[in-house]
Amino acid sequence: MKRHEYFVYILTNYNKTVLYVGMTNDLSRRLSEHVEKFNPDSFTVKYRCKYLLFWEQYQYVREAIAREKEIKGWRRSKKDLLVSEFNPDWRFLNEDVLSN
Repeated sequence: MKRHEYFVYILTNYNKTVLYVGMTNDLSRRLSEHVEKFNPDSFTVKYRCKYLLFWEQYQYVREAIAREKEIKGWRRSKKDLLVSEFNPDWRFLNEDVLSN
């Protein structure tokens, strides 16, 4: 039986002034879509969010959706702390994901 994977992720713009929280079943593909401006009317295109800062992996879609909603409801300061715990230097992680 195939194991499912779901990801909750956070993107930012180049200056790290905006955060976007999303969920997907294919992080590499979804990140490529953000970079290539797959949906030109989207929040991520408008605010130039295409730099990956954070991700978590889940086996069950319901857990991933619940976590995405939870993080989206947080204040910016709490999201910043989450990113800092995962990625202390706030390094862009696109290449780490896209090269795998």
